[in-house]
Amino acid sequence: MNALRVLTATLLAAGVLSAALAQGVRPEVAKPLQAASELLKAGKAREALAKAREADAVGGKTGAEQLMIDRMKGAAAQRAGDTGTAIAAFEAAFPKLSGNEAAQVAESIAFAYSQQKNNAKASEWVAKARAAGGGGASLNQLAAYLQSQSGDYAQIFRDAQASVAAAEKNGQRPSEDDLLRLADAAKRMNNNGVYSSALEKLVLYYPKKDYWNAHLASIQRKPGFADRLALDVGRLKLANGLLTKTEDYMELAQLALQAGLPTEAKSIVDKGYAGGALGTGPEAARHQRLKDLVLKSEAESTANIAAQAAEAANQKEGNDLVKVGTVYASMGQHDKAIELIEKGIAKGGLKRPDDAKLRLALAMAASPKTKAKGLQALRSVGGTDGTADVARLYTVVMQ
Repeated sequence: MNALRVLTATLLAAGVLSAALAQGVRPEVAKPLQAASELLKAGKAREALAKAREADAVGGKTGAEQLMIDRMKGAAAQRAGDTGTAIAAFEAAFPKLSGNEAAQVAESIAFAYSQQKNNAKASEWVAKARAAGGGGASLNQLAAYLQSQSGDYAQIFRDAQASVAAAEKNGQRPSEDDLLRLADAAKRMNNNGVYSSALEKLVLYYPKKDYWNAHLASIQRKPGFADRLALDVGRLKLANGLLTKTEDYMELAQLALQAGLPTEAKSIVDKGYAGGALGTGPEAARHQRLKDLVLKSEAESTANIAAQAAEAANQKEGNDLVKVGTVYASMGQHDKAIELIEKGIAKGGLKRPDDAKLRLALAMAASPKTKAKGLQALRSVGGTDGTADVARLYTVVMQ
């Protein structure tokens, strides 16, 4: 914001000089204004302010001369950190200005009042700047800051929600600031639905680790979120570099083993060893025992998978086919996985149809041949127990 105020002041000062030269201002006024402009360009704001005051001391000034002096005095005072003088000068000039210059001056006044912690007056001048046609990023940032200081979270919620909706309606990415304001206001108002939605949009548009952590925590706190999706949450954490502790890798590998996916468990353990989270320290022997168990389980799974697939094909319902297909997917055999899961869905009698759709979509998205179709399928996965939430998040990491 400081950089913006400096730029605004410089532009205003340049406007004073060009106007003075063009309008034939008297030499006793033009000369100190010329000197003030040059001093301001040289970064000597206090000296520039003194020259502006020298011009102001001239008697019998015309209205045009007074306007030029006020603009220069305001610009120099702003650069010098004399907010009181800047406000007085700019407020005197504002009624005589129009268009972009009026918007610039109003914005400068708003910033000056915010420096004085007079948020009510700052908000008033933000409104005037917008009425004059202002609406740049810096003005919007100031408005957001003033709103946050006001504690009127209901208004912040409405404004941020409207800004996000307008951006998306126009096919644009909502600003990060608007999404953060919406998330913060929603959380303070205990609107968990909008809070989670805002975090999901932050993950989608600005996939930073902090946003991933916050959103994954929020969906797990949703009423009815299924414990069986803990492995999916762990996968998403792993994909975003959020696993850092030894226990994180140990727990996720064990979840994969419990799900009957030893090949995936091996991949997790390997990454833990590669990153130094496993295989070192006083617990290294424990890590090795887990690794040995994973390798043994993988060998058994590889040896038995074909027989399991044949047995699942003879079942009346499709649950086992979906399960075996998911194992094939974890082994990287995506075509076989897709075939079996599709057969399982077609058989019907599924305990959790949305889970089956999720596993099919993941297998398809992991295969280069069916990736686009798989990503589309992930977006269509339903469920109220967290299945739809994790499906949408998979689309971000599997793009």
